[in-house]
Amino acid sequence: MQISIMGVDIGKNSFSVVGVDGQGAVILRRTMRRQILIDFVEKLPRCVIAMEACCGAHYLGRLFAAGGHEVRLMSPEYVRPYV
Repeated sequence: MQISIMGVDIGKNSFSVVGVDGQGAVILRRTMRRQILIDFVEKLPRCVIAMEACCGAHYLGRLFAAGGHEVRLMSPEYVRPYV
C-alpha cells in the first residue's frame, strides 16, 4: 500500500487529503492542519502531489518539492470537476 498520487484541498485552517495507489484505489482520506500535513508528507515516499494553484499552494509546493516529491498545481478553473 503505497500512495502514488496525493490530492490536497487547501482551506483556511484545515486541509483535506486524498491518497491514491497505482491502480487508482483510494487508500487515504483525512483532514489535517497545516503543520501535521507538512510532517505527514515528509515521511511519505516520493509521489505526485496535486493542489489547486493559490498563494498557499506555492509555499507548500516548494516545501514538498524540496523533499523530492513531484508537485502539480492546477488552475482553479480545472479543479471544479474533481470536487
